[in-house]
Formats: sequence, C-alpha cells, structure tokens
Amino acid sequence: MRLLEGVAEIDDLDSFVAELGAIGDANDCAVQAFDARYVAGREHLASALAHAERAFERGENVARERAVEVLLYAAGRRQIRRALTMGVEAGETPAVVLVAADAGVPDSERAEAAAANAVAERLAPGGGFDARDDERVRAFFEIGDAELAATDAGLEALVRERVALLDVEK
Repeated sequence: MRLLEGVAEIDDLDSFVAELGAIGDANDCAVQAFDARYVAGREHLASALAHAERAFERGENVARERAVEVLLYAAGRRQIRRALTMGVEAGETPAVVLVAADAGVPDSERAEAAAANAVAERLAPGGGFDARDDERVRAFFEIGDAELAATDAGLEALVRERVALLDVEK
C-alpha cells in the first residue's frame, strides 16, 4: 500500500475519478482518493484496506470494486452515497490517495510504484495528513465528548474502531 498526499485540483469530478480508475486498471491496483480532512491517519486507511481485502477474500464485499470497498470501510458505512462524503470533490481538495496492488498481482511493488507515480502527477503540493480536521472527523464518525472522555485512546484509534465495527453491522 502506498499513500500519496497533495491537493487535488479538480475541474470535473467524474473525469478525475475516471482517471484514477484507469490508472488502477492499467496497473492492477485499487486507487481511491480521500478528502484528507476526514482521514484520521495512516493506520485508519491501512485498517480500511485490510478489512476490504478480507471482505473480498470471504465473498462478503458490498462493492464490486476494491477501491469502493476501501472507501466504505474507511467511512465506516455500508451506503456508498454516505461514504462518498470522504471522497474528493470539485475544486481544490486536500487529498490522500491510497494505491494498493490487487491480490495475486505479480511484482506488486512495481505495479504500486507505477500507479503511485501516475497519481502523483495529478496532485499539487500541500494537503495530505496535515489537513486533518479533528472536528470534521469527530462529526462524521459521531465521536462525542463523552466518548473521548471515557477513554485514553486517540481519535485515530476510535475511528479504526468504527472501521472494524462495520463487519459487525453486516
């Protein structure tokens, strides 16, 4: 898995998403862009990827595409429309883009590197994990003051719990 950080400057969202899909298809990789303001951290996305891969292995996936399944887990939601809130939008969006080779791809390192290089060309400097907005993350994942006060776990750990709970809610 590779995570790229930057600012997505998007004139046409459908075209941008199609470009990422084409990059993924050409390199046998899942490529998913996230609005960095909603991403709790690297482990948040690593956990979403692990859960999505396990769902595909077990035949329990909701989405047909791995990238969309990763988005669902990252958002902690089964409805694609609600999960898309975590995606990038038209205009300038601080972004984190996940690139992960499909299971069984020979030379997966090369495939991920090629896809990551192609994605990097579409991102401007800035954005990334530094753009995380804790209040936005808390609101999206419904993490209130009482929950934060009841544990010494950090925000990213609580978000990863939401990712894991998605399997329970199936």
